[in-house]
Amino acid sequence: MNVVLLSPHFPPNYYQFAVGLAHTGVNAFGIGDAPFATLRPELREALTEYYQVSNLHHYDQVMRACAYFVHRHGRIDWLESHNEHWLETDARLRTDFNIPGPKQADAQAVKRKSAMKRQFIAADVDVAPGRLVATREDADALIAEIGYPVIAKPDIGVGATATYKIDDDAALARFFAQKPSVDYLMEAFITGQLQSFDGLVDQHGRVVFSTGHFYEPGIMDVVNYDLDVYACSFRELPPGLVQAGMRVVRAFDLRGRFFHVEFFRVGDRWIIIEANMRPPGGVMMDVFNFANDINLYQEWANVVAFNAFSSEYTRPYHCAFVGRKRHRPHKRSHYDIIQTYGPILVHHEPTNPVFARAMGDYAYLVRSPKLDEVRQAIAYILAV
Repeated sequence: MNVVLLSPHFPPNYYQFAVGLAHTGVNAFGIGDAPFATLRPELREALTEYYQVSNLHHYDQVMRACAYFVHRHGRIDWLESHNEHWLETDARLRTDFNIPGPKQADAQAVKRKSAMKRQFIAADVDVAPGRLVATREDADALIAEIGYPVIAKPDIGVGATATYKIDDDAALARFFAQKPSVDYLMEAFITGQLQSFDGLVDQHGRVVFSTGHFYEPGIMDVVNYDLDVYACSFRELPPGLVQAGMRVVRAFDLRGRFFHVEFFRVGDRWIIIEANMRPPGGVMMDVFNFANDINLYQEWANVVAFNAFSSEYTRPYHCAFVGRKRHRPHKRSHYDIIQTYGPILVHHEPTNPVFARAMGDYAYLVRSPKLDEVRQAIAYILAV
């Protein structure tokens, strides 16, 4: 079996997908823009072969890399990047080389928020009222229906980048004066706790792993106001979150993929924000693993190679990712945190600059069976 990983060295923790594939005995090929000698040793050892391109945005170079692998080793059986940034490239390569998985025709349905919203409505999932707006007149008509405040977000975009909360006519005028020349989706602004439903489906579309998290504050506030952030896993998933999340997973007919679906919980309602057919970013894959004492990098490889998921999991821990921004005047030093919470501090590392705006400059992972203990650690780490 031949599996191609696009940009296997980024994010840095994703080298473990290649290691997992190598353990299954399949051929793991990498295409990336980093010199082979700069890849970490574990990744170099896991890859059957690596093809360096000068720029992953140059599709002809990436296509030639795939053609080279086909010429040398036969057809490509699977291709993945696990990265929102390369979603359309992944789909185009699968189309051109007839590789199983989402093709170009499927990509827009998971890339454009407006297209996703139509699928959410068809799946009977609660959505915020709103629609695409191209002009001030479009926005005025919508606001006449739903009122202020509203949120405006790029129809294609990751996280809360270039997202605006608009409270009145003056703010609306400012938005249109500086609006980028891209499609924008405008919706009613929803106040609630940000929660996610996350997991992995096998090649038959069965959910073989699921988990959930609550985030404080919401990612839009983290990005727009440059705040610290944390996300903590549930041990018992709220039934309403599972029900809404499962409707979304079924609607997108996923196969052999991770999913990350975001909601606002408002009372007993889960109002969907967006769905991502990939793992959440940064160290969240490691949060999955530490919360459950399993290796989901390996389990994804098992699903690809054998369509098998062998781990048992009972969610024995609450595990929290805690991200600190360097500019914030934190009371506690790194040394203080290690000395005080070392027994439940399972991992810490600098955050890659690509994720820093949304996830902080430095990440701490803490876990405990007791939510109160995790909350105390979060408060201690983030105190200013």
